[in-house]
Amino acid sequence: MSFTYIQKLPTPDEMIEEIPMPADLVEVKKKRDRMIADVFTGADKDRFVVIVGPCSADNEDAVCDYVSRLASINDKISDRLVIIPRIYTNKPRTNGDGYKGIASQPDPKGEPDFRAGVAAMRHMHIRVIKESDLTSADEMLYPDNWGFVSDILSYAAIGARSVEDQHHRMTASGFDVPAGMKNPTSGDLTVTLNSVYAAQRPHDFSYRGYEVKTNGNPLAHVVLRGASNKTGQAIPNYHYEDLCLLKKLYDERDLANPACIVDANHSNSDKQFKEQIRIVKEVLLSRKHNDDIRNLVKGVMIESYIEEGNQKIGEGVYGKSITDPCLGWADTERLLLEMAELV
Repeated sequence: MSFTYIQKLPTPDEMIEEIPMPADLVEVKKKRDRMIADVFTGADKDRFVVIVGPCSADNEDAVCDYVSRLASINDKISDRLVIIPRIYTNKPRTNGDGYKGIASQPDPKGEPDFRAGVAAMRHMHIRVIKESDLTSADEMLYPDNWGFVSDILSYAAIGARSVEDQHHRMTASGFDVPAGMKNPTSGDLTVTLNSVYAAQRPHDFSYRGYEVKTNGNPLAHVVLRGASNKTGQAIPNYHYEDLCLLKKLYDERDLANPACIVDANHSNSDKQFKEQIRIVKEVLLSRKHNDDIRNLVKGVMIESYIEEGNQKIGEGVYGKSITDPCLGWADTERLLLEMAELV
């Protein structure tokens, strides 16, 4: 057979029993979930969501150090911005090569170990909440992982390469937190809105060996991350005209809580990480210019870490991305404070 079975992995229930969520943090998450949901439903029209953090959460100590810095900023601007740490423990790879995230490879220089990886993923997310009172966002690259973090996350993203997949869409329909459905790499907004529609509807399907039923997720929404044309050239979709088009397409559909998050990196910046600063400010300007866009665009995603840029695995620079390049902390702090004035 072409499959070699390495080890049997724990079930979500077994992992939750092994690494439980402390009772006091359960209450923190409930409060955070309500606050974040209020932005997406429009009950809170004053605050703006910022999903910010490393391209990949590769080192627990550095990630927690970074989030503690976010927490100190949050104390100053929480009346204007809702900061959600981006703690992505699974990393999609364009051609399949490279570091795939702490959930499968807890030591980037070591061998894959999914059992240790799932434990590391859960432990890091809980430590972040304990040390910062901020609950985080992660990407559901593998839908089966949802059970391991469903009691921890306050936001889940479905990536550009996954958003057309039926299993991802149906799993997102069972999330009890906002689900960001990224536009595919082609940029087709019809595909994106179809995925939002699917995630907002109830489904019956097979999941982790069970027949399951979901109720639908009314907080599923669009994430604009730019696109690529047939020659691989990046095509941004965060400009004013793009946001007006998305509003028009939303209006043509029967969807709950129309909402959009703009991903300031990836194809929107052509991975020129410093451009995220300009892109975020342009999005905020578009919101100020048009009330319809203000009501539609609920937040932004920013890739940021302690040290700017990126490095190769093994170079050993603390708090520097080993995947895509990120903004450094100094620029991030300045941008967050400026955003609080511009929202």
